[in-house]
Amino acid sequence: QTFVSRPGGPQNGSFYAPEFVNPWSHSRQCIYTFLAVPGQRVEVVFTSFALRGTPPDCIHEYMDVYSEVSQPDPSELINSPFGGRYCGPIPPRRRISLYRAIALAFYTDKNISTSDLFSGRYQFINDYFISKNDGEHIRGSECDQKILSKKESTGFVFSPNYPFPYIPKLVCRYFIYGMQDAQHLERVRLEFLRFEIPKGKKGDCSDGYLKIYLKGQETTDSYDKFDYEMCGDEIKPSVVVSDGPRLVMVFSSGELMGRGFKANYTFETEYRIPGTAAPDGTCTFTYRSTSRKRGEFNSPRYPSNYPSDTNCTYLFLATPNEQVILVFDNFKVRADSTNSSIGSYGAIVCQEDWLEIFNVYRDGTEKLIGRYCGMSAPGPIESNRGALGLKLLLHADSEGVYSGFKARYNFETAKPIFGECGSNVSSTEYGVITSPNFPDNYDGPSKGLSAKTCNWYISVRPKYKILLDFERFAIEGDPGTRGCPAAVLRLWINLSGTPIELCGEKGSVEKLQYVSESNAIRFSFITADKAVGSQGFRIIWTEIQEGPSCDEFQCSKTGYCIPNKLRCDLVKNCGAEDDSDEADCKVEVPKEDHTRLIAGIVAAVIIVLTMLFFLCHRKRRRRRRGANNGGGLHRPFQLPVPPGSSRRTPQHVCEELGERFASVDSV
Repeated sequence: QTFVSRPGGPQNGSFYAPEFVNPWSHSRQCIYTFLAVPGQRVEVVFTSFALRGTPPDCIHEYMDVYSEVSQPDPSELINSPFGGRYCGPIPPRRRISLYRAIALAFYTDKNISTSDLFSGRYQFINDYFISKNDGEHIRGSECDQKILSKKESTGFVFSPNYPFPYIPKLVCRYFIYGMQDAQHLERVRLEFLRFEIPKGKKGDCSDGYLKIYLKGQETTDSYDKFDYEMCGDEIKPSVVVSDGPRLVMVFSSGELMGRGFKANYTFETEYRIPGTAAPDGTCTFTYRSTSRKRGEFNSPRYPSNYPSDTNCTYLFLATPNEQVILVFDNFKVRADSTNSSIGSYGAIVCQEDWLEIFNVYRDGTEKLIGRYCGMSAPGPIESNRGALGLKLLLHADSEGVYSGFKARYNFETAKPIFGECGSNVSSTEYGVITSPNFPDNYDGPSKGLSAKTCNWYISVRPKYKILLDFERFAIEGDPGTRGCPAAVLRLWINLSGTPIELCGEKGSVEKLQYVSESNAIRFSFITADKAVGSQGFRIIWTEIQEGPSCDEFQCSKTGYCIPNKLRCDLVKNCGAEDDSDEADCKVEVPKEDHTRLIAGIVAAVIIVLTMLFFLCHRKRRRRRRGANNGGGLHRPFQLPVPPGSSRRTPQHVCEELGERFASVDSV
């Protein structure tokens, strides 16, 4: 039998088992073909089923189902995917054709066939709910479909037969898959535009429902672990976003009929970056102090590689009395031309992939702090006082990619302009600046803070420049291998330019010096909370003029002109490789002056004699007072003197002094 859909003709009907007598038990086969017109599919439902036999041994009587028939010709069934063989009392489940046709092949070698062996209903249904959203009907299912991303594509997904009432007692699964490979990672955003699934008698979703699984659970035992169960006519939530590249929906229609749902799906690139994402789905993330004071952020998909052809923006916005501090814990950005001595900084080295960091001001202007790539992690970064915050730009070209970065941010109360230990220096010809605690190790920030900052500003006379000679330099880090993530000295030889980042250690014979481009220079020393400490630095700065003419002392090698008063002052002011200002200096040995020493000795003798005088004077007065009172004078015990000895009895020192000063006592 063949059932064909025709315009104006019946769109549904019934079918039954054939009735015939087969006295010799010959093999008989009957083909039921259901053919829809373009734009339709066929639905087949068995209402009764009682073929003789016991699965899986369906030998003498059975039903073969072909729901993926591309051509209605029965001779083509052998080339069509087989949908299953059934016998016994359990009927085949509801089937919806993959294309426009379904074929049923009934086989029997029994001697009689009656119409009550099986019966069913067929219906030609609109395939609008599948074809319009570019979904792919999953073979062997009633209405399950799979929607695959075409890279940030978008479309619509519907309930069966939408906008007309859906078919009752139908279960459809929607598998919506974003891209996931070495270069792409997407998530699914689903926005519901229409929703009408009647609630059950108890006001719950016991009749019909739509369940949503944000993590893409696809196995049967996970269907009770849904994230949302929706029914009724209220759209709550109206927008859902998958947790990963997959989202699954399960629609179950009950006995109560409704119009179902219509939703817009969008495949968005999944960056896996904490922060407030831009509503348009671009790689833009905002971090506001008013929302959260501290947290973490990272490159897309860290610790996996970030995708190529990527541009991501990170914006950190502080309140007026705050500064934002960034500390990088991991950093690896592709760079083909690295510099092992000074690190991977700047536009000359960082040409493939890079991370740029800017100060952002309230008038909309931005000032570049640095461009970083390779393994050279940025040092701790603190936004300028008065700045709105910081902005970071991550750029990746179409070639190879690396793991990117992971960092921390912290909004803190704004510090003084010089930080915790800096200063402003002017109106002098030279000076010495050292790191905190030098020559002992510098320390990190106070407990609870992310960084400690020292800012120095040096200015000299107009038309002069500043020479910086690093006499000692030891800051933890290595520009060529890992950058300066724990501590950094940033040097602005041009106040309007990009600073130089310095860390590592200068050997005893190495030379490290810089000359400003104007009469002012600035440098900042920042230590992060993970700094372990090192000796730091000692910098000699000198006001100079660059030759060739010079009215004062001119350095022989560098040609710098320095004030005459700096010659022979035991400080090398001509630079690291020029000590001509300290050459041929006569060292005068000062004559020793003994005047202070003699005066001190005389004063000590006088003090001692004065003390003895007063002690003896008091003792003599006590003795006289005792004699006047009639008391016996106590005499010390005298040792016997041998015969013939002329030794004089010793006289007490006080008695001797008393005799010398008797006149004083009698006055």
